[in-house]
Amino acid sequence: MWGQEFSHIESVLRPRMLFQGAKQNIWTQEGSLRAGNNSKQVSVQRSHKGGAPVSAAQKVKEAGRDFTYFIVVLVGIGITGGLFYVIFKELFSSSSPSKIYGNALEKCRSHPEVIGVFGEPIKGYGESTRRGRRQLVSHIQYVKDGLKYMRLKFYIEGSEKGKQGTVHVEVKENPESGRYEYRYIFVDIDTYPRRTIVIEDNR
Repeated sequence: MWGQEFSHIESVLRPRMLFQGAKQNIWTQEGSLRAGNNSKQVSVQRSHKGGAPVSAAQKVKEAGRDFTYFIVVLVGIGITGGLFYVIFKELFSSSSPSKIYGNALEKCRSHPEVIGVFGEPIKGYGESTRRGRRQLVSHIQYVKDGLKYMRLKFYIEGSEKGKQGTVHVEVKENPESGRYEYRYIFVDIDTYPRRTIVIEDNR
């Protein structure tokens, strides 16, 4: 009798206990979810507040650094432009020693008497150093009666062995055009029999 009543009470209370346990479990999970959401919101709010504003001194420092870079770039562009100008003037200007030398050498190469003495192909070069290296063509510039003059000296040789010549060139500035014009070009044959070949004489 007592056992039957006890089993009846237990059968009634067990579903209630299970329901209360499930309800408490649901409340626990809901609380953890709310806590997770709150922590997420806190972390988001902290991340929003994490970036400190840049100070005025830092802005001035960065602006000064950018200005310094800009000045360096401008100086580099100026130096590069100057180098290009010097190279262009030296190579392509009609009044540059290199241009005058190149034109005079071409006149020597196309002259029949020079070809007959030295043979082809004819090549030109400047003074030789102690180490045997051939430098740039030597030249001097001077002013006379308000006009600019330039004298050049270089050497030529061809396929004929032992034959060498010294080329003398002088140019004079044209006052109207400002360009240099040839006064004379002649070749001294440095080997026997010595003589001079006049290529151009406008004196």
